[in-house]
Amino acid sequence: MGGAERNARKRKQQQTAARSVAQARGVAGGDKKKVVAITVAVVVLAALVIGGVIWTTSSKDSTEGKVIGAQTGTSAPGVVEKRDGAVVTVGKPEAKKTIDVYADFLCPVCKQFEESFKGQIEEHVNNGTLQVRYHMLPMLNQRSDPPGYSLDSANASLAAADAGKFLAFHDALFKDQPEEGGRGFDKAQLIKLGQDVGISDPTFVLKVNNGAYEQEIQDAYKKISTDPSLQQDFGNGPGFGTPTVTSNGQVVKLEQDWVQKVVS
Repeated sequence: MGGAERNARKRKQQQTAARSVAQARGVAGGDKKKVVAITVAVVVLAALVIGGVIWTTSSKDSTEGKVIGAQTGTSAPGVVEKRDGAVVTVGKPEAKKTIDVYADFLCPVCKQFEESFKGQIEEHVNNGTLQVRYHMLPMLNQRSDPPGYSLDSANASLAAADAGKFLAFHDALFKDQPEEGGRGFDKAQLIKLGQDVGISDPTFVLKVNNGAYEQEIQDAYKKISTDPSLQQDFGNGPGFGTPTVTSNGQVVKLEQDWVQKVVS
């Protein structure tokens, strides 16, 4: 591939990523239908461009018949996964620092966040300095075709947590993220993915199929989206958006070295 062609391709990828940021959603005030620009997303995108990470999307047409590649977690001995309602805590009990991560499995900027910061977060989780509280939200539930993927995947992730496989399941979903506006993985595919990451508990299948935690997730999202401590000024008024990270009750500015600042 020639230099001109590479540059053209890079420009096209950056434009695609920029459009995804422009489409990042937020909830302004109490109005869940209002779309706001996500400043956090812009910061994450900037970090990715600086780091030379190129974001690519999955197929635009359909996920039907797609083989989802499982990705096993790399948790160190002593790292515990514990579900408490709609929240999953991952880390060693003795960790001194805790962060809360608010994300949606369909959110393209959340995938960028994972690609950019997962290694740093994982390092501190494994060495016992950091715990992470994951809040997987159905913020983009109407943005798949058919609607419902954000809620289905969040529910399945909680069922995976019950089986001690939340992190592996979480990582695999972001690795093979469906494109926003397209078809999300159906429940059969979510179950197969769970099996691929090592879930053998038959109750996992039941919980995915019957939406065992859907109401808890929806109730938690309603509360989170109107929590004053999570509101940020995006230029069109205060709102909530994904990804959001908090530490000690404060929203974290997602600069390149934010993880080190949190654990210091």
